[in-house]
Amino acid sequence: QVQLVESGGGSVQAGGSLNLSCVASEDVACMGWFRQPPGKEREGVAVIYTETGGTPYADSVKGRFTISHDRVEKTVNLHMRSLKPADTAMYYCAADPLYCPLELPHRVKYWGQGVQVTVSS
Repeated sequence: QVQLVESGGGSVQAGGSLNLSCVASEDVACMGWFRQPPGKEREGVAVIYTETGGTPYADSVKGRFTISHDRVEKTVNLHMRSLKPADTAMYYCAADPLYCPLELPHRVKYWGQGVQVTVSS
């Protein structure tokens, strides 16, 4: 069982920046971030494939969010800038031994507890 521990998040005004970080207890094929806005379904934000370095992003965050990975520390970071009220959500770190499809969160095996991100207008 892979353990994921998240940190970061908080509240910020629109246009601001926040960073999220997640440490995994062991190596995995992919790690990344999903989010669940209030009253909505969970959705993919960005993931990174640790072997290939591939970084799929959701269209809604392209150009504003950057995901990175520290292989030695088993850490994935998400730098979020130009934040919008629509980015308000609970953000979850997730990981899988094989595949982290942004469009199919239920297929991802391991999940963190989540951190809240609130963007005010």
